[in-house]
Amino acid sequence: MVLTVDQRGSRTAPDRVTDLLEALAPLPSRLAFSRTAGDEVQGLVCDPGHLPALLEVLLRDGGWRVGLGIGHVEAPLPGDVREARGPAFVHARDAVEAARHSPAGLRVVAGGTDAEQRAGCALETAVWLWASLLQRRTDRGWEVVDLLDAGDTHDRAARRLGISQSAVSQRARAAGVVESGRARELVAHLARLALTAADGARAGEDER
Repeated sequence: MVLTVDQRGSRTAPDRVTDLLEALAPLPSRLAFSRTAGDEVQGLVCDPGHLPALLEVLLRDGGWRVGLGIGHVEAPLPGDVREARGPAFVHARDAVEAARHSPAGLRVVAGGTDAEQRAGCALETAVWLWASLLQRRTDRGWEVVDLLDAGDTHDRAARRLGISQSAVSQRARAAGVVESGRARELVAHLARLALTAADGARAGEDER
């Protein structure tokens, strides 16, 4: 899976690529995210379980167009994503261009078989719904979410924020903590199915 990310409004806004790379750096990826050209960033992810955390950084910020390409990547892999090649990179390029007209600023592009198309569409739909939830989350909601994600209990989060446990629970409900957790699991699951479909299409080509 290739993520190609382009900064929104880059002609009038300051360059934010360095900040984004710092935010993505601690998260696992197969080939680390790098600036590829201008205000564009690209990275390679092979484990579907790693995709939700990366997407959450991008969706939370809201300042990026995101293209997710699913497909074959040529082996052996180089040490730098900028030197990697394969259909997944072409799909990611098409996806980030299509993201200009997406309500969530994100598109998923997979291969041409029916199975790949269905799997890619399902993944894209799940991410769009998740993005809608994240975009409605307030700063106060994110305060609670960040503490709970870091392992704090409601009691500890309440003491850190100087509010009651019931207030933490209210913020967590309003922030959709439970729903977001389910969304992460669903996105990882659908990404796994999309990769399986891509692998199946590749195997079919090899048999011809």
